[in-house]
This record gives sequence, C-alpha cells and structure tokens, in this order.
Amino acid sequence: MHELSARRQLIFAALLGAATVLGFAPFYVYPIPVATIACLFLLWQRCTTAKQAAWLGLAFGLGFFNTGIYWIYISLHDFGGMPWWMATLATFALNAFLALFPAMVGWLSKRNRYLLATAPLLWVFSEWVRSWIFTGFPWLAVGYSQVPYSPLAGFAPVFGIYGVSLIVVAASSAIVFWSKARLRLVLFLLTLWVAGSLLKHVEWSEPYHEPISVALLQGNIAQDMKWLPETTRQTLDQYLTMALDSQARLIVMPETALPVLVQQLPAQYIEQLRQHALQQHGDILLGVVEKENDDHYYNSMLSIGSAATQVYRKSHLVPFGEFIPLKSIFGWIYRDWLNIPLTDLSRGDTQQKPLNLAGQQIAINICYEDVFGEEVIRQLPQATLLVNASNDAWYGNSLAADQHMQMSQARAMETARMVIRSTNTGATVVINRDGRVLAALPHFTTSALTAQVQGYTGTTPYIGWGNWPVICFILLSLGILWSRKRTQD
Repeated sequence: MHELSARRQLIFAALLGAATVLGFAPFYVYPIPVATIACLFLLWQRCTTAKQAAWLGLAFGLGFFNTGIYWIYISLHDFGGMPWWMATLATFALNAFLALFPAMVGWLSKRNRYLLATAPLLWVFSEWVRSWIFTGFPWLAVGYSQVPYSPLAGFAPVFGIYGVSLIVVAASSAIVFWSKARLRLVLFLLTLWVAGSLLKHVEWSEPYHEPISVALLQGNIAQDMKWLPETTRQTLDQYLTMALDSQARLIVMPETALPVLVQQLPAQYIEQLRQHALQQHGDILLGVVEKENDDHYYNSMLSIGSAATQVYRKSHLVPFGEFIPLKSIFGWIYRDWLNIPLTDLSRGDTQQKPLNLAGQQIAINICYEDVFGEEVIRQLPQATLLVNASNDAWYGNSLAADQHMQMSQARAMETARMVIRSTNTGATVVINRDGRVLAALPHFTTSALTAQVQGYTGTTPYIGWGNWPVICFILLSLGILWSRKRTQD
C-alpha cells in the first residue's frame, strides 16, 4: 500500500471504531456495529501483511474506546482531582491497552488463511479475556449493542452476551464473505434474525408470588459534596425523608447512599427506618460502608425491616477505585494525585446467597458487578428478582450511566428476571425480564421511582451453563482452523 493510502485506511478504521459506539446506549442503533465491523474485516482482508492488519485493528480500537469510554477522564480529573494532563494520559493509556485487543485479533487473523472464519472467533475470545484480565473490564462488548431491541438479543438467554457478540461478528464476516453471493447472504442474515426473534418469544421464567411495590431512591447527591463532613447530616436527613415518604414494600437506596460507617448511624435513625418498613410489611435496603474489626471495610447493602437483618458485601471491587493493586508500586498515585474515598476496601464472599426480603429472593449486585453476567448467575436460579445499587455520578453527564444500564438490560434477558436499579444520579430504572425499561427517572434529579415489580422463577440455558459453551466452541473452532492451516502449509 502507498503511504497515503495506508494513512487513509488507518483514519477510516478509527472512524469506524468511533461510529460503532452509536450501536450502544443511549443511541441503540444496533445495525451499526454489524456494518462497521464488516468494514474492518474487509480492510483486514485487503491488506497484505499481518502487521498492517494489527495497525488497522489498533486504529479501530482507539477510535472505539476513546469515543466510548472517554468518561474515565471525568472520574479522574473532575472528581478524583488528578491534573488534566495526567488524567488525559491515564485515560489514553487505558484505551490504548484496550485497543491492543482488536489489534491482536487483526494480526492473528491475517496470519491464518481463513481470516473471515478466524476473526469472529478471536474477536469474541478477546472480549472474554478482557472480562477477567487484571480483574476485568468487559465494557463495550459488541453483544451489548443488540440489547434489547435487536432480534439478535434473543440469543442472550441461551448463550449470554458473548454468544450474542459471536453472532454479531459472524454476521459481519458473512457480509464480507458473501458480498457477491447476495442470496446466500440474505438467507444467512434472515436465519439469524428469525431465530433470534423466535427466541424472544420463549417464556424462560414464570411469575413467583404476587407483584410487590418498590421505591428506588435517587438522592442526586453531588459527587464532590458526598463525603464532606459538613454535608453528612443533610444527606442522611434527605434519604430518611425520602424513605419515610414512600409507601412501597421494598425501598432501595443507592450504593453508599449513607456517607458514614453503618456503626456510626444513630440508633434513632435506624429505628425510624425499621418502624417504617414494619408498617409497610416490607424491608429497606441501605447502601452503607461496613467496618469489621480494625482493618476490613466493605461496600455493602444492608436490610432492615420485617425480615431478619441481612447483608450483601460487594465482592468484585474496582481496581484503583476501591482497592489499590500493587500498593507498594501505585500507592503514590493516591497520596499525591488523587482524592478518592474508600480506596482500600475488602472483598465480600463470591458465593453469597439471595436475600429473603419482601416475599422475594433478591440477588443484589453493587455498581459494576452487574457487567459480569457469569458472576450474576451465581445467585440463580434461586433469586427471583435482581437489584443493582450504583453510583455513576463519578462520570458526570456522560454516556457511562446509559451504557451501564444497557448491561443491566442484558442481565435481565440472560436470567429472565426483572432488574431494578437504584442509583445516585441515574440511571434509576425498572427493567422487565425482556430487557425493556418499564419506568425511569430523569438523570440528575432528586426523586423516588415507585413501581410494581414481579418476581420470576425458572432457569434459562445461560443460567445453567454460563459462558463455557461459547468459549469451548471458540477454542475448538480455532484449533481446527489452525490445524488445517498447518496441514496445508
């Protein structure tokens, strides 16, 4: 390729990556990722070396992640207090690391003569690796772009979000492979669309008991004010008032809604909440920080009310946000550059059980724990209702809250359970088991979302087998393709 042509292709690949973000919330234009990834595969097919394919993949990844998760900068600079230049560098470094995944997919695919068969497999395998390497960051896996409106989202209860990703990139590959065989292409895509649509009509779960009333409290506490000692009393009073004003059977506060240790809450405060919950024959979930012994702090959801007091402790912590990896190496960042509270929390048990509250078996997850479908299903099929408590105020008025909500929509589809989300500034929503939002509060408003929600029981295939069928299929297929390549070389 001529130098100018190569530069143009890199720019085009970066623009394709940026455009792919339109497939995700809040835009939901789900055909776009199928088209943009098809264009990337076409670029890979036409380039002459694996190195060129890697550069194109890197450019795509930089456009994709710099556009899709720019909000990391907001958390580091606007609320973390990091200097703008360092926050910019840190954000770009993260996005550059994530961009290495599509770069590696391009390089490995080009080294195999069956590029259009290999690339979709490696793409999804790389998404899965992203979900656990360095504790995991599965944001913007392409399967989420189909949730909940695309027919392809119908595969989520069967194969999970990585199964949906595989079908998306398989469709992209088919567009390139059968570009001149239009009848085959149409038939293949139509088969995927029809199959997904039919799966959407399968009743994977059935109602459990009667619907219950819930109130999801959105306090809208400014992140830069939340942990100031002078505003603590005001925050406590606000959530107390919001809870006492609600007549719902289950009242849910956001993550760490009460900015004190649970042991520091006045006894009268807890008793007022308890008596109100008893009057409603229900329970209240408090977002608190627990202290155990002298050196263990937990990000927790604590129940008080008609049922015995129960607690869920967050187990999947955010690196650099809730714990300091390699503290001896990176501790100086917090000492000199960042002002983030609760950076040294302890992990809760990974095998916690659903809480028996308000007549339902409630599986709780806190903040971005619900972006890990394989972890959410640990509490299923026992759980009848999923509750997410979060605080996305760290990311300001950005795409982050809606992208996070879309992942909760995927969890609803994978488990055939309703999901209710109580957040500090949004997105506070009620999500039906088909992934559609039934009710929502406007972002950055102070209010309570009241709704009737239905518990469900039953097991989807994904609850039963998780991600392993998809991952095993990918590994087996890659093994066959690479063995054929070696045989023919």
